[in-house]
Amino acid sequence: MEVIDGNRIAAALIAELKAEVAAITGRKPCIALVRVGDDPASVSYVKKKGQTAAEIGIESRILLPPAAIGQAALERLVESLNGDAGVDGILVQSPLPGGLDERAVFGRIAPEKDVDGFHPVNLGKVVQGDESGFSPCTPAGIMELLARSAVNLEGKHVVVLGRSLIVGRPAALLALQNRAGANATVTVCHSRTLDLPSLARQADVLIAAIGRPGFVTADLVKPGAVVIDVGINRVADPARKSGHRLVGDVDFPSVSPIASMITPVPGGVGPMTVAMLMRNTVKAFRLRRGG
Repeated sequence: MEVIDGNRIAAALIAELKAEVAAITGRKPCIALVRVGDDPASVSYVKKKGQTAAEIGIESRILLPPAAIGQAALERLVESLNGDAGVDGILVQSPLPGGLDERAVFGRIAPEKDVDGFHPVNLGKVVQGDESGFSPCTPAGIMELLARSAVNLEGKHVVVLGRSLIVGRPAALLALQNRAGANATVTVCHSRTLDLPSLARQADVLIAAIGRPGFVTADLVKPGAVVIDVGINRVADPARKSGHRLVGDVDFPSVSPIASMITPVPGGVGPMTVAMLMRNTVKAFRLRRGG
């Protein structure tokens, strides 16, 4: 059994981007990071994204509108960033405070600056297999992890647990695409799937993105399967100073002995999400310059 080291793979990608950005003459790529309110997880995520951008040489502009901002005002802020020639990519950190329509906000981001990959135009390009757009970062990170771990999906049965717009559906579409490293047969399971365990056990590659801690146990996994754990769940742990610990959707102790490869939580898919956001930002910069 091999544990796929997402930290190591993400670090290699970041080093490649750092060298690419260093070779750019003149203005460097720029990403605007919009964080509404002070949700602790969002504060941590945006801080990490800003730090990674700085490490690569990407400029980051962090905008901090208050949680009380209205829908119209937030959409006007996004429109102002759309019109800013010095901004190549825009990310609005999710989740937004209650009362704000995330889908409407994401839809306001100009497709050519939508480095998070959630605009309908970019999701449509994923459906079409058009690589001129931007794939959502976590699913793209999963594909990169698999490619750099020498896992070729061609002809394999990929089972995705979860159908969210952020992970499950785009991950299924990327695995299904007619291109090198993909060409899988894909099954998507969700809360209404009948006999989910029997479908999960058919997977050559099992992607767990269901948001339930420890949901995937050994009896759901075919021996020798590659298991990708996307879940990030906080569970109580009185032994920790914080009072909690992070676990995935996969019960790592029971599944790891029978999997051929598995991602840990933390240190698996998570670091790849930020790295792919930076890759999308550099791509947006180059596309806006016509190259």
